[in-house]
Amino acid sequence: MSTMAMASGCVQQLQDLEPTTQDFESAVVEGLSAAVKTLPCKFFYDAAGSALFDRICKLPEYYPTRTELRILERHAGEMAELLGPEAALVEFGSGSANKVGLILSRLENPRVYVPVDISRSHLLAGAAALARAFPELRVAPVCADYTRAFRLPEVARSAPGRLGGFFPGSTIGNFTRPEAVEFLRQTRQTLGSGAVMIVGADLRKDEAVLNAAYDDSAGVTAAFNLNLLRRINRELGGNFDLAGFAHEARWNADEGRVEMHLVSRGRQQVRIGGQHFDFMPGESIHTENSYKYTIDGFRELASEAGYEPLRVWTDAKQLFSVHALRAR
Repeated sequence: MSTMAMASGCVQQLQDLEPTTQDFESAVVEGLSAAVKTLPCKFFYDAAGSALFDRICKLPEYYPTRTELRILERHAGEMAELLGPEAALVEFGSGSANKVGLILSRLENPRVYVPVDISRSHLLAGAAALARAFPELRVAPVCADYTRAFRLPEVARSAPGRLGGFFPGSTIGNFTRPEAVEFLRQTRQTLGSGAVMIVGADLRKDEAVLNAAYDDSAGVTAAFNLNLLRRINRELGGNFDLAGFAHEARWNADEGRVEMHLVSRGRQQVRIGGQHFDFMPGESIHTENSYKYTIDGFRELASEAGYEPLRVWTDAKQLFSVHALRAR
């Protein structure tokens, strides 16, 4: 496999499985044609959306990122011991890859890091930064929808140590419970028996804290949500009037999740290609879920997916949890 020379590190050739424009259009049309309109949250992450999400992670209301970072800072050594020497580490949804370095720095002679992300520009920037920080590490980026099966690069499959997985940020909460089980089953098949998977999962807490985290006072989350409509306009020839929709975050106690919606401010019609979609005042497009777990509830889910729960780490306020799982 050829390499791309980036700074002093070793970045392998990009494995590019990025979803096509047709994939994007099909998902949008299917979601907006449903009785309850939806859009897939995985398409939030174009270059602009990824940059906005990085801003969200630094907001005072958005506790998950800083809380998880503190857990990783305190317990990365224990996680590294479970992963073992000469490991190849696969990060699902790597984004800017600003957490994985805490684990890589504690691993004994890590051989390969495989960042997997749907946003090519964000992926390559994060891969280059990791290669500079860890010059002896082989970095093999994969641009893909990580919710679908993909083949790991040969450099990872041939590493002498154990394959490990990393899925931080409580992104597992974007899936329904059956989807989360299926995703974890898929990672188990990708990584193989005996692999250790490190997963961040947000915990249930006061409704006011949750709502503030997904509807910040600076309006960054609103801009992030609305950017999905801007992307549809730009890439699919849509004519969404962004001023005609309002961001809304809702805690759904029955389902145990925060929901993000884009609510129509009035009666309107939107065109995407040759399709037309009518909106009534107050009608919403459901764009994202963020399920919140109990520790025991998440461990049961992981067990159902074929993982053995090994360890769990939390912060003093029990806001967030990081789980170590072993693939059966």
